[in-house]
Amino acid sequence: MAAARLVVIGGDAAGMSAASQARRLKGPDELDIVAFERGHFSSYSACGIPYWVGGDVERRDDLIARTPQEHRERDIDLRMRTEVTEIDVAGRRVRALDRESGETYWTGYDKLVIATGARPVRPALPGMDAAGVHGVQTLDDGQALLDSLDRATGRRAVVVGAGYIGVEMAEAMLNRGFEVTVLNRGEQPMATLDPDMGALVHEAMDGLGITTVNGAAVTGILTGPDGRVNAVETDARTYPADVVVLGIGVEPETALAGAAGLPLGPHGGLLTDLSMRVVGHDDIWAGGDCVEVLDLVAGRTRHIALGTHANKHGQIIGSNAGGGYGTFPGVVGTAVSKVCDLEIARTGLREKDARAVGLRYVTATIESTGRAGYYPGARPMTVKMLAEYRTGRLLGVQIVGRDGAAKRVDIAAVALTAGMTVDQMTTLDLGYAPPFSPVWDPVLVAARKASTAVRRAGTG
Repeated sequence: MAAARLVVIGGDAAGMSAASQARRLKGPDELDIVAFERGHFSSYSACGIPYWVGGDVERRDDLIARTPQEHRERDIDLRMRTEVTEIDVAGRRVRALDRESGETYWTGYDKLVIATGARPVRPALPGMDAAGVHGVQTLDDGQALLDSLDRATGRRAVVVGAGYIGVEMAEAMLNRGFEVTVLNRGEQPMATLDPDMGALVHEAMDGLGITTVNGAAVTGILTGPDGRVNAVETDARTYPADVVVLGIGVEPETALAGAAGLPLGPHGGLLTDLSMRVVGHDDIWAGGDCVEVLDLVAGRTRHIALGTHANKHGQIIGSNAGGGYGTFPGVVGTAVSKVCDLEIARTGLREKDARAVGLRYVTATIESTGRAGYYPGARPMTVKMLAEYRTGRLLGVQIVGRDGAAKRVDIAAVALTAGMTVDQMTTLDLGYAPPFSPVWDPVLVAARKASTAVRRAGTG
């Protein structure tokens, strides 16, 4: 009896995690695995690209977890520089284009995994395709940006967008010796935070020498006689630029799936069930940045592009496609980032998220330090906490600070997943010693203040 065939579209975190897990469960005599990747690299850390560009990571190959040859040695037929251009669901086959030779061919499947990732948002504005304008999503993108920095005749960098990618790339450009301007359309940088917490990030970026312009709507890219970018134009003024980095965010790469008639959610991502199977299709799975996931706090699907989720999705998909079993229940929206020594973290809902789903809430914001105040090196930290009105259920936490601030958000992520109230959080038995925390950890101080706010709201 011939082996069943598993076809994987996408050779990064979700796709190759799925292929590898399926191979652990089924040998090549039981399951033939064919994977297609349109780029030059497989199984790499896209999250590490800003740190490679900025010089913190010395070599590009340090970001590669497993090479194509290593996958092939595990009996996975990984075909690089090969793009899937069509999915024929009825015929259970995919059309592939070899980008080197130009050859196209069909490959049949018994089981299909879609892990096409996400693409950088690139607005349809004049000059966006000019030389020197870069999105940063793949290793190929990162290499193109580094090559562009070497060709730049000046040292002025403009970053468009002030989300995670924009803030991280601003730091990378600063580390490369560029004069950095960040153009942000929103009220404050880091729109994943509430504006009052984003203001702290803005203040810190200014202190680092990064010029951040809020409320700046980019209208186009201006170029010189050589066709290379020389300025970014907004609705208010023009900013000189020798290189432009787009940090506006990413969108799920689902054009291929959409054309095949597969179900997409309100954010453009593929819809799956708890086993990561595409809704309505028993033998098609999807994972990583191309899917929408359930927000366990808000009760709605959302698109979150993170390598942590992608790897978990891949493991679950590979287990199910390989005859095992696994589910992915959802997320609480935890993310951390930094700009130089400033650490930024959030989990759960912002105020506008809570309002959008009809939740009433109270907030508590505290200022503390990451270590005992008397211990050398203690530095400030701000924690904001949202709790549900009357019930006191934790809804979200945001942290901005230094000295180990960001990873404290993990305490809140566990509490959110467990459905804890802020009152219950006040008794958590957290680790304490003066070099690591005040006697009352900042998260617990915020929980105490939030608990008081809940009680007062209930008697008002």
